[in-house]
Amino acid sequence: RVRFRECDKMGVVYHVHYLDWFEVARTEALRDLGLPYKQIEESGYILPVTDLAAKFHQPARYDDEIIVETRVSISKSAVRITCEYVIRREADELKLVTGHVTLCFFDPERSRPVAAPDEFLRILRGDR
Repeated sequence: RVRFRECDKMGVVYHVHYLDWFEVARTEALRDLGLPYKQIEESGYILPVTDLAAKFHQPARYDDEIIVETRVSISKSAVRITCEYVIRREADELKLVTGHVTLCFFDPERSRPVAAPDEFLRILRGDR
C-alpha cells in the first residue's frame, strides 16, 4: 500500500520509491526460490547492482494497493542475475511501472565478479 510519505507534492509516488519496491520484491523472490539474500552473504558473496532501468507508464497514488511481479533469470556465464519487474495497481491491474535490475555475484575478498556457486545455480534455475 502506498504510504503518504512516498508521495510528492503532485500526490503521486516519487520515482525513487519504485526502486525500493524493486528491492523488496527481489529479496522476497529470492527467498521464495529458496535462496535468501542472507544465505548469499553468509556464503561470502555480495550482489552489487550493475544495471537498472524503470519505465513509468502510470502513476501510483497515496493508498493504492500495488502488486510487484518479479521474474528472476541468470546469465549464461552465471555471473549476473536479472530481475524484471511489473508494478500494477491491485484494484484494476493497471500496469504502472516496468523495469529491471541486474546484479553480479561478487567475491569481496578477491574484489572481483565471479560465477555463482553450483548450489545457487541449481536453485536459480529451478533444478532441485
